[in-house]
Amino acid sequence: MTTTTSQQKPERLGGSGGTCGFTLLRRLPPGPERERQRALLVEAWLPMAHRIAGRYRGRGESLEDLCQVAALGLLRAVDRFDPEVSDAFETYAVPTMQGELKRHFRDNTWGVHVPRRVQELRSAVRAALQELAPRPALRAPSVGELARCAKLSEAEVRQGLEALDSYRSVSLDSAAPSEGEHPLRDRLGAEDPAYETVVDRESVRPALAELPERERYILYLRFFHARTQRAIAAELGLSQMHVSRLITHACAQVRHRVEARPHAAEPHARGRRRPTPRASPEGAHRATGRRPV
Repeated sequence: MTTTTSQQKPERLGGSGGTCGFTLLRRLPPGPERERQRALLVEAWLPMAHRIAGRYRGRGESLEDLCQVAALGLLRAVDRFDPEVSDAFETYAVPTMQGELKRHFRDNTWGVHVPRRVQELRSAVRAALQELAPRPALRAPSVGELARCAKLSEAEVRQGLEALDSYRSVSLDSAAPSEGEHPLRDRLGAEDPAYETVVDRESVRPALAELPERERYILYLRFFHARTQRAIAAELGLSQMHVSRLITHACAQVRHRVEARPHAAEPHARGRRRPTPRASPEGAHRATGRRPV
C-alpha cells in the first residue's frame, strides 16, 4: 500500500536517524522536483513548528499568527540545514524557529518603538520577577533585589520596569479603570484660550478702576455688553460723537497708566518680558473677552 504525503513520518524524510530527504534536497538542481521535495520536508515537520508556536500563546498574538511565524522559521531551517554537518534536523530547526518567534515579538508586537537594548532589559527584569515571585515574603521585590538577580545595575532595572508597561498601547477611546464608562481622552488636558488674556486683564484692571465712574460705565456697556455707541449715547443722553471721544480718551488713559506702571518680573522663560498690552478698543475687547459690534 502506498503511503500518502501527509502520512509520511519525519524519520523517512530526514528526521532522527536519517537525513536522506535533506541529502536528496541538496543534490537536486533548482526546479519543480526540488520544490516538491522541499514541500514534503516542510509538511512532515510542520506539526513540530505548531507545537513550538503553542509555547508562545497567551502573549497578545493569535495562535494562527504564531504558527505562520514558526512555519517561516521551519522553511529557513529546511533551506539551510546541511546533513553533512549534523544528522539531527530538529536540533537545528528548533532554535531557528524559536529565534524567528522571538524576532517577531521583538519587532512587530510593541505598541511603540523601543530600542533593542531596552527590550533586552525588559526580558531580563521580567525573568527576574518570575524567579523571585514564589518568595515567602508578601512584598514585591525591590530594585536592588532585581538587580542582583538579573545581574544588572539599578538604573538598568528601572529602565526594564518602565518598559514592562510599554509593550501594549491603550486606545484613548477605552474606558479608564477608575472612571467607569468615561474614555481616557476625557482626562487629557487642553490649552485654555483664556490663558492668553489673563495678563492683559490683570494689567488693565487697576487702570480701569482709576477712571471716572461715567467712563467706566461706558466701557462696561461697550465691551462687556456689546452695546453700540448709538445705544450708549441714547441711554446717557449724549451724542454718539461724544461717546466715541469718551471711549477713545478712556482707552488712552488706561494705556498710559499701564505703560507707566513698573512691571514685576513675569515668570516667562529665560527672563524675557511680555510686551505691555496696549489699551485700545481692540485691546479692551481682549481684556473683557467681548467683541464690539
